[in-house]
Amino acid sequence: MDTTVEANTPQQEAEPVKGGIVAYLQVDGAMKAADFYKRALDATFAGAHPPDDQGRTMHVHLYINGGSLMLCDPYPDYGYPLEKPQAFTVMLPVEGIDTWWKRAVDAGMEVVTELQVMFWGDRYGQLRDPFGVLWAMNEPVTS
Repeated sequence: MDTTVEANTPQQEAEPVKGGIVAYLQVDGAMKAADFYKRALDATFAGAHPPDDQGRTMHVHLYINGGSLMLCDPYPDYGYPLEKPQAFTVMLPVEGIDTWWKRAVDAGMEVVTELQVMFWGDRYGQLRDPFGVLWAMNEPVTS
């Protein structure tokens, strides 16, 4: 997926947003994050606004694990400076957690909480991506 090329093509019809609630993350390098999430989380590119003359993108739409994720770059000159991600975790409930975990770690996510069976009975772990976003993966343990 070369999102740079795709983002520079005229947008015809917007792809549908998937999910009852959608995270919209501000990151330093939205198109770079989209490429990283493709490698780390098997994201597919749904669309984006073309970058401005400073290389910033005001909107990127990805699909991850059946849901939508939105990204944008900071625009301090319009009152939206970059802020360090804090006080939230993006939860990714998955099937085949070992595959998801390995792909994410191999792509460069940092392990914060080792993947393990937790007291509530599910396999769970936390990872931090290079953009500072904390991700949690969870899969019920089946007998």
